[in-house]
Amino acid sequence: MKSLDCDFLVIGSGAAGLCAAATAAINGLDVIVAERAPVIGGTTAWSGGWMWLPRNRLAQQAGIIENADVPRAYLKSLLGNRFNAGRIDAFLDAAPRMVDFLIENGFQFEAGNGICDIYGDQPGAGVGGRSLIAAPYDAKKLKKNIKLLRETKRETAFLGMPIQAGADLKAFQNATRKTSAFLYVAVRLTRHLVDLAIHRRAMSLRNGAALVSRLFALADHHGVRFLTSARATKLAIQGERVCGAELETAEGILRITARKGVLLATGGFSQNVQLRAEHFPNATHHFTLAVPEADGSGLALAQSAGAALETDVAAAGAWCPVSRVRWPDGSEGVFPHIIERGKPGVIAVRANGTRFVNEAGGYHDYVTALLAATPNGEPPLSWLICDHRFIRRWGLGIVRPAPIPMRHWIKSGYLRRAPTIQKLAALCGIDPRLEETVRFYNDDAGKGLDSAFGRGWSAYNRNQGDLDHTPNPNIAPIEQGPYYAVQVLPGSFGSFAGIKSDGNACALRADGTIIAGLFTAGADMASIMGGHYPAGGINLGPAMVFGYQAAEAARN
Repeated sequence: MKSLDCDFLVIGSGAAGLCAAATAAINGLDVIVAERAPVIGGTTAWSGGWMWLPRNRLAQQAGIIENADVPRAYLKSLLGNRFNAGRIDAFLDAAPRMVDFLIENGFQFEAGNGICDIYGDQPGAGVGGRSLIAAPYDAKKLKKNIKLLRETKRETAFLGMPIQAGADLKAFQNATRKTSAFLYVAVRLTRHLVDLAIHRRAMSLRNGAALVSRLFALADHHGVRFLTSARATKLAIQGERVCGAELETAEGILRITARKGVLLATGGFSQNVQLRAEHFPNATHHFTLAVPEADGSGLALAQSAGAALETDVAAAGAWCPVSRVRWPDGSEGVFPHIIERGKPGVIAVRANGTRFVNEAGGYHDYVTALLAATPNGEPPLSWLICDHRFIRRWGLGIVRPAPIPMRHWIKSGYLRRAPTIQKLAALCGIDPRLEETVRFYNDDAGKGLDSAFGRGWSAYNRNQGDLDHTPNPNIAPIEQGPYYAVQVLPGSFGSFAGIKSDGNACALRADGTIIAGLFTAGADMASIMGGHYPAGGINLGPAMVFGYQAAEAARN
């Protein structure tokens, strides 16, 4: 049996693992990252990349200065009896320190100072200054190491090119309307096509791919050793202290001794069929956006060392509405419905033909409402309904706006099209009362209202819409046939239930005592949000912070 020694072993290579590895290495520790997949990046590489990090440096530089008590009050109002003061306070205290630490060591962020928290009616809700994303990254800087990075998820890219929410996405949405946007898109697309011809993959990285590549480059620069296709199968324990792990590799078993401890950050359990059945409602109709490796292996390792799982959460997963995609080559994927639901001129209905949610609200809330509205014994299915004007302006699911053709998606059955709402309902198996639902919605929409669900009431709602559309950026009639529908199902970004831990990312036993040498972060760690979804970026923000906290705790 081969063996290696290090100070700190990180199992998993998403945002939490890479941030921990980079932090520990910069602080002088000898670090090994073990990743069971042949590529690094985890689900982070497929994500939008936004991080909820209140009181960060970029916000302060923009004049958005707030006391920690403000976001704390917001979280306390939402989390209720699942508000863990120790972990929340640790997060709010460490978030700006983590950002400062990375910036001072060469990491580049971009601010999302116009991004609002989801629940604007709650005390302490933010209207900006709490969101960051990694700045775009030129992957050519990685040279031969680029082959180690997981590529952007096919469903959320355009010809393999990642598009970042914000100014980048807005330019693509307006490419046929504004000359400046057209020129911007033309340059981006031309450069991307050149990269595809030369490198066979996107090289101008954005979103989660940029976050992963920047963290990888930082960790690599400071001497972190990366082992891919290396599955952790057993933790090494001396007395009551975790001191390493055994890895299964192509060359056989590799034993790693880690003097300062081990971090579990393997991506949670949302790809584990058994655990989904135990913790996710209607699990047989659930389609996750997580990478295949997010199968609960980290949780099993933690339990083998005596760690407890925290499953008493409001929701066991970070919900997201999704649709199932079949590509022309026969492969299948899952598309997350993040962008189009709040745009003016689309509604969501169940098979009974009625609406059930404010479509411009949070994606987690969409699935929560769908599950609540679905009677026992029925599959939790919904449909997004729009007209021709809408789909050519905004797209619908995987279907892109004009001038991108949609012929394949109609032929494959992903996109349903009919000349009237009545015929669309019949085509989709929706109750005929859909006509009445659309008529009632249209009557309101003509006045810029949504008397049923109040679309447009919050800053978050309005930012999801079209701010150039008046009087309500989230509301427009559905009246220009033909009409379209896409079936939408419950999905998730990852799991919220996970390993019990403290504010330093130390894994805990059921009695609350610390397991020496064992840390957890990312989706392996039970979410500090207690199964709630207060804002975009509440997965990656805490993942980064508690990866940083674990590295700091290991050093000390």
